[in-house]
Amino acid sequence: MRLGSGGAWLELVQADEDSWRVTADWCSSLSADFTAYLTREEAVDFAARMLSHLRASSGSRFTAAVTPGRNNPLVLSAEPVGDGFAFLVRLTPNGDDDVCRLQMEIDPIDAAELRGMFDALHASLAL
Repeated sequence: MRLGSGGAWLELVQADEDSWRVTADWCSSLSADFTAYLTREEAVDFAARMLSHLRASSGSRFTAAVTPGRNNPLVLSAEPVGDGFAFLVRLTPNGDDDVCRLQMEIDPIDAAELRGMFDALHASLAL
């Protein structure tokens, strides 16, 4: 799954059973590329929480962390913009680390497109 394009993007790719590749780039100036350990249950739960927020009729601001604490590699904060959401992405390759992290913004993405991406992610993991 890839969020964003052009100047700022984030990509999550399942490498094997409990291993995910997290890659991000901001204007080819800052980048992150690391492996994160996530169980299938954690990934399914994250996708379900994102879908729940994206399907909410309020279109309000929300934040979702991939894992609740333990070595959390990714937090997405969504800000409603028009018919979509812009994201503030916080990556922490070493877990909940305030020293080694990357924060970046991703331009607004249409809400229907986001729902489609997270729905596909959720469906692929729920098998």
